[in-house]
Amino acid sequence: MTVTDPSGRRQGTGPVVAGPWGRASDVAAPIGAAGVARPARKRRKSDFDGGRGYVSAKDWRNPRVRATMATLHAVLLGLLLLVGIGPILLLAKYAITPTQDIIRTPLAIFPHGVRLANISEAWNDVQISHYFLNTIWLAAGSWFVQMLVATTGGYVLSVLRPAWGKIVNGLVIATLFVPSVVLLVPLYLTILNPPVVGTSMINNFLAVWLPSGASAFNVVLMTRFFDGLPREVFEAAKVDGASTFRLFWSVVLPMSKPILGVVSVFATIASWKDFLWPMLVLKDPAKQPLSVRLPAIASQTDLGVFLAALAISTLIPIVFFIAFQRLFLSGAGLGGAVKG
Repeated sequence: MTVTDPSGRRQGTGPVVAGPWGRASDVAAPIGAAGVARPARKRRKSDFDGGRGYVSAKDWRNPRVRATMATLHAVLLGLLLLVGIGPILLLAKYAITPTQDIIRTPLAIFPHGVRLANISEAWNDVQISHYFLNTIWLAAGSWFVQMLVATTGGYVLSVLRPAWGKIVNGLVIATLFVPSVVLLVPLYLTILNPPVVGTSMINNFLAVWLPSGASAFNVVLMTRFFDGLPREVFEAAKVDGASTFRLFWSVVLPMSKPILGVVSVFATIASWKDFLWPMLVLKDPAKQPLSVRLPAIASQTDLGVFLAALAISTLIPIVFFIAFQRLFLSGAGLGGAVKG
């Protein structure tokens, strides 16, 4: 198509292109260096555009594809439940099953009834209640020490940011590359003869609590989370006259509930299942946790009672994880922290 300007010269405005309804329409096309008009190309929309999965919306409308995908999802869900929940349910079944049924028909569903006496015998006769209380004390103390070190360390490195903060942060990260087994002997000698206290900490819960605080992973995790918090909130708190401790206690910690829950679960589960270190420093059986005492009593305890004791020992980690699982998926909840 050509257009005549007021001077009488003809100008090319582009090729005639069929519109979406079949009618011709003028489309301005770029002109190259040689003066040849190039038609504008429009990419053909793919069937996969706008899709959120590996199967397009067009394929989902196919009954055969829909039935195949539904079957595949059901099989994957069944396998996930079998691998994730199956062992826990099997242990719960063994806890109330007679020993002879566990040995002869382990997968049968209570062929000779239920034996609830396994739980009472494990709790009272085997003294699982005493070891259970020891484990709770060890886990609570380790959690407190780890949270104290991780939150204060992350606060100093991320929020206060002293001049020597980068050096300390690098040293903390460097300790992650040191195997824990290498530090076992020096740490044991330190607990055996502490430099400041002067009294051996063997058979003392402090021997488990204090070393647990030296967790570089928790400090790094807390520091990285604090780095993502809005600095405007910190500056506003300082303008309002908040001290360093007030900023930490009233501003930073309430904004860090998700990471506090994550570190709490990590610290509690790590302390609950720790075996080697409590066995080395807690030589008195009356002070040992479940992770140390259960292997020791396995050979002299009835199988059904022993499995009941194992089931009891798994209650706290499961309940603790269920209580804090929401914090794993929730955001920081900072939507209303910064205005404007």
